[in-house]
Amino acid sequence: MVMAREKSKSKRPGSKPKIKSRRDVSAGGLIWRRAGDGSVRMVMVRPAGRSTWVLPKGHLEAGETVAQAAMREAREESGLTVGVIEPLGEISYVYSSHEHDRSSLTRIFKRVYFFLMEHAGGHPSQHDSEIDEVVWLTFDEALARATHPSEQALIAKARAMLGA
Repeated sequence: MVMAREKSKSKRPGSKPKIKSRRDVSAGGLIWRRAGDGSVRMVMVRPAGRSTWVLPKGHLEAGETVAQAAMREAREESGLTVGVIEPLGEISYVYSSHEHDRSSLTRIFKRVYFFLMEHAGGHPSQHDSEIDEVVWLTFDEALARATHPSEQALIAKARAMLGA
């Protein structure tokens, strides 16, 4: 009898399969420039096939620091190069995604490091295929357009840091 009970505990009807998990790190930034009238403009991007507006960001590649990844992602997703950068903040969130084989679900614990990045050159038309649109906005426009509250908070923080 004891063995039967132990067996039934390990194979309980209706029990959920264990979900795999992993940690993921990304980096990105808020790219800004001062216009001729002294006002500040910043960049937002709309990922391909989506209606969301976000700050440029992406995964770290092997051997990259978070600052290097942030600068590379800024260039790839916006077409712009940046000069001076300084830490802006970080966002953490959790989501679930199917693995490549679509058979198993993985819970992903994501941390994204953001930097305040001064525009140095380039052109928005040079963005990669992951992005459909790149726009320069005032801080008010960016706060209204940003999809995620966590990024709205970073935009507000950057505005204060720049005195804009």
